[in-house]
Amino acid sequence: METGDNTAPVDNGRKGSETGRSANPRFVYVLSIFATLGGFLFGYDTGIVSGSMLLIRPYFKLDTIWTEVIVSGTVASAAVFSVCGGYLADYVGRRRTIMAASVVFTMGAVVMGAAPDKEVLLVGRIIIGIGIGFASVTVPVYVAEVAPSNIRGTLVTLNQLFITIGILVSSIIAGAFSDLPDTGWRYMLGLAAVPGIVQFVGFLFLPESPHWMIDSGHVEKARKILMQVRGTPDVEEEMTAIKQKLEESKKASSFNNGFILTRVLTTSHVRRSLFVGAGLQFFQQVCGINTVIYYSATIMRMAGFTVQHAIWLVVAPNAVNFLATFIGMYLVDRLGRKVLLLCSFVGVFVSLGVLATGFQLSSINAPPINVTETFNNETYTGACNKLYSNCDECTTNTDCGFCYDVSTDGSCLPVDSNDEGRSLVGRCNASDEPGSAFTFAYGYCPNNYSWMPVFGMVLFVFSFAPGLGPIPWTVNSEIYPLWARGTCTALAGATNWTFNLLISLTFLTLTETITKYGTFWLYAGMCVVGFVFVLIFLPETKDKSLEEVEQLFMTSGSREEKIHFLHADALSKQYTPATADKETALGSDA
Repeated sequence: METGDNTAPVDNGRKGSETGRSANPRFVYVLSIFATLGGFLFGYDTGIVSGSMLLIRPYFKLDTIWTEVIVSGTVASAAVFSVCGGYLADYVGRRRTIMAASVVFTMGAVVMGAAPDKEVLLVGRIIIGIGIGFASVTVPVYVAEVAPSNIRGTLVTLNQLFITIGILVSSIIAGAFSDLPDTGWRYMLGLAAVPGIVQFVGFLFLPESPHWMIDSGHVEKARKILMQVRGTPDVEEEMTAIKQKLEESKKASSFNNGFILTRVLTTSHVRRSLFVGAGLQFFQQVCGINTVIYYSATIMRMAGFTVQHAIWLVVAPNAVNFLATFIGMYLVDRLGRKVLLLCSFVGVFVSLGVLATGFQLSSINAPPINVTETFNNETYTGACNKLYSNCDECTTNTDCGFCYDVSTDGSCLPVDSNDEGRSLVGRCNASDEPGSAFTFAYGYCPNNYSWMPVFGMVLFVFSFAPGLGPIPWTVNSEIYPLWARGTCTALAGATNWTFNLLISLTFLTLTETITKYGTFWLYAGMCVVGFVFVLIFLPETKDKSLEEVEQLFMTSGSREEKIHFLHADALSKQYTPATADKETALGSDA
């Protein structure tokens, strides 16, 4: 699932940071790695559902709606508690919030692993979502606030990297336990408790963010923490810079208190930037990335692979997702945000076309239903056999499966609710027994195009990871003025979570109502709209300061007025609360 805000705060001094890097960088890396275990858990718990659901669904006899609810319960919970996590991090501190996330991750893993029924499993998924919500907003902030300025960007991106590592590891763990149909899913889900425990124990010995300590009035404790993190007693310049930035932030918040959303909506250049920022988050989700993250094993199963093979094949796109993340890290400041994003849209469109075409060819060439079944010496005339003419039509109905032999001559039979590997009646009633000449295909059809969904999914993540994955978050961290940054980033993030939930909650239903290939063509169509959106509305922000980026969304008259004011302000060499108020007022060109 590709979600989380990696916005780093502004530079808080350089002298101490650079000294810290040369004197003692190891502690900063250790601290960052323990913090980004939250990102690892985020990735693991969102990725593990893909493989585990192939075992959970028959174990608890889940229908389509329950499957979508269990998958999406974590997303809905994370959306709500990401907002709560921001307030909690400000109230009790970053360190305690991350420790709370560790506890919640561990609790959720235990509940899911021991779930006696689908209701308790859903509760466990919701608990995990609380941990994801806390971690997604707190970990990047904590890492950014303790990192030296000259390696801050690298350390903050560790969180996104650990998310992809978590997704990759989840697919390997799922494959390792895929041959245990009754208990394998419990191990898959329960093992998430281990990194949660490791993170909690590690943070017992790690410090709080010095920024939060200063903001809470513990200046001397903050100084000691900063000396520990930088490995040098020379931290006064950075302490002063932190105090100055916090004071400026408080002034801006005080000036706009209670009116930020109103000012955002009535300030035309900020309204335009919010339209672009929220639009990027919208298109990131409606291109279907979370169908690949949450339902990748199900898609493989639909393509015609066995359960075990489908679970193991998920490793391929997840490994590519991990490796392609490095491409984005390398190109984002070289190729530029807009070009990288446009290339990403093209690649995702092509990959969705491959997926859709593969399923469409499978449907067109689906084996016919041409065998008449007998049951108790009477011709079977049940609903499955009467309603459908080929395998694709048959397997779309979750109550039916396609029974065939090596010649692919087949019939449509009702599935045994206690064992999806056999039919309730007919030739495939014993199809899962050794030596049986028949195969019961439930949820898929035998075909010669299984390679196309695999290739399409690998190409999808290869195209998505460098561009559509990180760029919407990067752009949202750059395009808003300081006074509106928190509110606008939160609104754009809410857009991301909302459509993440919508896509994950409707994917299986769409495949049953508009067909598998129709669903992927729908996502491909959204990519075309997203490409045009970026081409028209997104300016390039590479190599531009935050002030220059803000001006990109202004009208020419407003931009000239702003530049004139900044020039006069620089000549006066003064920066007072009154000046700050005037500068903020000039930002409004509504």
